[in-house]
Amino acid sequence: QGQLVESGGGLVQPGGSLRLSCVVSGSIFNSNTMAWYRQAPGKQRELVATITTGGTTNYADFAKGRFTISRNNAKVYLQMNSLKPEDTAAYYCNTLPLGYRWGQGTQVTVSS
Repeated sequence: QGQLVESGGGLVQPGGSLRLSCVVSGSIFNSNTMAWYRQAPGKQRELVATITTGGTTNYADFAKGRFTISRNNAKVYLQMNSLKPEDTAAYYCNTLPLGYRWGQGTQVTVSS
C-alpha cells in the first residue's frame, strides 16, 4: 500500500477545472509540509504549491491565482482552475523537502 496516492487527473479543455487529491499516510501527513509537484514530458519536475501543517500556503508564480492547495484528514488537494495547455503534466504530491518515494502521479492533460 502506497504512502502517497494521487488521483483526480484527466483530460480537460483550456479554461476548465480539475481537483486533484492525494491520500497520505497519517504519520507523514501530521508532521510535514505537503506539496504538489508536476512533471511535463521532457522537463524536470517542478514545485507547484505547498501547505504547512498550520495551513500556510505558497504557490509557484504560474499557479498563483489559479490553483489552490488545501489539506484535511490525511488528504491533500489541488484545485486547479483556468487550466492552460502548458499545465499538461503528471502531478505528484510529496513532502517539502522531499522525503518519500514518489507515488504513481495523476495525469492532467489540457487540450481542446
